[in-house]
Amino acid sequence: MTSKKHNIFNFLLVAIPWLSVFFLDKRSIKRYSVSSILIAIYEVISHINGRKKKYWKFYEQPKNFFRDELPFDLGPYVPASMWILKYTYKNFKLFVIVNAIFNAFFAFLFIPFLEKIKILRLHRLNYFQFFLYIHYKAYLLYGVQYLIEKVRKSNQMDERFN
Repeated sequence: MTSKKHNIFNFLLVAIPWLSVFFLDKRSIKRYSVSSILIAIYEVISHINGRKKKYWKFYEQPKNFFRDELPFDLGPYVPASMWILKYTYKNFKLFVIVNAIFNAFFAFLFIPFLEKIKILRLHRLNYFQFFLYIHYKAYLLYGVQYLIEKVRKSNQMDERFN
C-alpha cells in the first residue's frame, strides 16, 4: 500500500512544475513543447531500462512503475525542459551549464533528500553516475529542438515561395 507521504510527494512532484507553465508565454509553450515531450517519452523508456537494471530502489512495496518512476517523468521533466530551452536555446554553452546545474542539484542534493525521507535510493549507481545518466539527455533535448527549428524554418521558406 502506498504511504500518505509518498502520495503527497508524487502530487507535489507533478503539480508544482506544471503550475510554473502558466508563467510561460504561449509562443514558448508551442515552440518547445514538442521536443520536451519527445525527450520525456525517451526518459520514460530510459526509466523502464533503469528499473530493469536496478539503478535505484524505491522503499514502498509492492514496486509500481506508475507510482514510483512515472511521476518523475510527468512532473519536472517537461516543464523544466521548456523553461531551460526558453532561456538558453541558441546559446549552447549556457544551455549546457544550466542543465548541468539543474542535473547536479537533482543528483547531488535531491536524491540524498529522497533517501533521507525514504522514497528512493540509488542502488547500482553512485551520485556522479546518476548525474551522467540524467545529464546526457540534455544534449538529446537540444538536438531534437535544433532539428525541429530546422524543419520549421524549411517549412516557412517553402510557404514563402509557394
